[in-house]
Amino acid sequence: MPPKKKGKEKTKKKQNNEGNEMEEKYRRSLLDVSVLKEHLALRTDVALQAHSSREELRRRLRQLERDLSRERTDKRDITADLNRRHRIMQTDMEAKISQLEIKVITLQQQLAQCRGELRDEREAHIRLKEEKEAIISDLQSKLDNMEAEYEKILHGSLDGLLTHLMEVRGSWEEESAHIHQEFKDILKDFGLNPLQV
Repeated sequence: MPPKKKGKEKTKKKQNNEGNEMEEKYRRSLLDVSVLKEHLALRTDVALQAHSSREELRRRLRQLERDLSRERTDKRDITADLNRRHRIMQTDMEAKISQLEIKVITLQQQLAQCRGELRDEREAHIRLKEEKEAIISDLQSKLDNMEAEYEKILHGSLDGLLTHLMEVRGSWEEESAHIHQEFKDILKDFGLNPLQV
């Protein structure tokens, strides 16, 4: 019997051990279940946060897509407006350039015409000056010739006058001597001395 006791004890011990083990397993299971519940609660919170974050991110993504779409539309509008303004400015600039080119051509033509007129005026002025100088030279030579002629005429006239005076002087002297003699004779006739009178 004692051996039976041993067997009973062994079974009791085994049962005690098994009960302890079962209790231990049960406690562990409870612990595992509570850890898993906490883990599940954490995961649920994380999942809810992730879901909430995902929804927030989706909402922000949709907002960003709307903003991007608006920005693209604005960019297209701005680009179209800038292109339109650029075309207008380019057209205006081309028109101004064309007008300025026409003006430059007109002014160049006027400048060429003015230069031609100035050249003609200078040539005419030079011709007129040369003509005046020729006339002045001709008149100066005529004046010189006239002076020489007048001088000749004057000298000729004076020479002729001197010759004539020389010729006439002889007859005047004779006539004067004759008149003196007549007056002397008249004075003598009156009894006067002609040297005293």
